[in-house]
Amino acid sequence: MTTDELRNKAVELDRKDPLKDYRNKFVIVDENIIYLDGNSLGRLPLATKQKMRDVIDNEWGSNLINSWNDHWLKRMQKVSAKLAIILGAKENEVLLADSTSLNLFKLVCAILNKQAGKTKIITDDLNFPTDVYILEGVVSLLGNKHRLIIVDSINNTYPDVNVLKESIDENTALVALSHVAFKSGYKYNAQEITEYACSKGVPVIWDLSHSAGSVPIHLKDWQIDYAVGCTYKYLNGGPGAPAYLYVREELQKELTSPVWGWFGDSSPFEFRLNFNPVETIEKFNVGTPPILSVSAIEPALDITIEAGMEAIRIKSELQSEYLMELIKTELLPFGFKIGSPVDVAERGSHLSVRHEEGYGITQVLIRSKKISKNVIPDFRTPNNIRLGISPLFNSFIELYEAVKMIKRVVENKLYAGYSSEINSVT
Repeated sequence: MTTDELRNKAVELDRKDPLKDYRNKFVIVDENIIYLDGNSLGRLPLATKQKMRDVIDNEWGSNLINSWNDHWLKRMQKVSAKLAIILGAKENEVLLADSTSLNLFKLVCAILNKQAGKTKIITDDLNFPTDVYILEGVVSLLGNKHRLIIVDSINNTYPDVNVLKESIDENTALVALSHVAFKSGYKYNAQEITEYACSKGVPVIWDLSHSAGSVPIHLKDWQIDYAVGCTYKYLNGGPGAPAYLYVREELQKELTSPVWGWFGDSSPFEFRLNFNPVETIEKFNVGTPPILSVSAIEPALDITIEAGMEAIRIKSELQSEYLMELIKTELLPFGFKIGSPVDVAERGSHLSVRHEEGYGITQVLIRSKKISKNVIPDFRTPNNIRLGISPLFNSFIELYEAVKMIKRVVENKLYAGYSSEINSVT
């Protein structure tokens, strides 16, 4: 296709898009900024602004501590139940709490405590680094009795599924993987891997941070036992929003949380000095829930449930395929390489392109006044530019314009002279 034909295709796809009006449900201050970083931090829903005004002015400001009984304790269960709908789980199998890292720590410790005598823990080099750090930390905490095996990927893009499976044996205590890889966007067949591991008697924890809200997840139907994830990416819950953990109902009673806190107690407001954990998933609660953050998540979940995950995935695949077409046509001639699976069925909702000047290109896209529209992707070392597609607020024409800006930056070498010193947040 020619450049003009690609643009016309975007216009037509936007015209036919059944989800196009959902863009109006989000705060968009400047139409000249193309935001392709919803895979890292989602946009602010308009309904969240109103919700937070009500929570702050009325529930906190006017009702004060009465709101614990009137609103806040019930809200934790209510929002967790809405998240369970999106994850394809029962409402009593999902708990909003803490961070993804802490939730992973709690589940890893609880599972290893059940797997006495087994010493291998398996992950891969596509996993998010903090997940690996948690695994390393637990190994150290437990006296280095376990061995962490990190399976190498193919070109830092695909897992070698055969090697991964071969590494799982009777001595394996745990497998921990990201459902969608944070750099390449590769999407595991979580059901297949879980079934294989379970046939060997090995539990699997899935990190859903880069998949929840972008691809349909069916934890119950897939017979997934354990999962964790965050809510501030495709779920648009806000910066630092509480994470979640999932434990299949049948397994909850037999697990022991390694962190004992009063909100995990069966009667937290009796203030006993001996801990008596509740037998449900709420045993993994620790301290006082962050009500303001939990309140901010709810309107975003409502939008996702209303739109429907199947419809979101259909649009995501269409946009991802269109973006791939743009990349092949417009960017590969300028030294870019594709850093994501070519098959759309093997991708989540972000695409990585690689370029030796990747960081400089990203900085120009975000900051330069020499291009007509700024583009906000993100950068992951050593050379990955991630282009995140959030179907609820990204249009097809935005993808076209974004690639046009990327091409202009490289064609004119606008990245020359930009500092190579990488910012704390990229």
